[in-house]
Amino acid sequence: MVGLLLITHYGLGQSFTDCARHFFGTDPGNLAVMAVDKSDDPDHLLAYAHSLIAHLDQGEGVLVLTDMVGGTPSNVASRLIVPGRIEAVAGLSLPMLVRSLCYCGQPLAVLVEKALAGGREGVQNITQGNT
Repeated sequence: MVGLLLITHYGLGQSFTDCARHFFGTDPGNLAVMAVDKSDDPDHLLAYAHSLIAHLDQGEGVLVLTDMVGGTPSNVASRLIVPGRIEAVAGLSLPMLVRSLCYCGQPLAVLVEKALAGGREGVQNITQGNT
């Protein structure tokens, strides 16, 4: 099973995790969260992220999901990438996380595509009476 690491600003990742727990009715065992504060040392964050990845990686790799490109969380995530082993996707949303959790038994490359699709397909214009 592919591990999932959420690296986000402040408590955003924990909020997404709480929503996923509510949605699935269980605690995803392959999911970890790293909250980033503006005063955190990026090198310390990187070391902590490596320790979380070591815990999450059961041999199938780890997908890092982060909230937005350009912030400290995505900068840390970009330094973690090992192609084919540790991949990262920015733009974290609840549909992206749910899709990732549903397909975490698939190979990492497939999971990256499912996460991206979840993010894209989760953004829609809602029209009256049509949800």
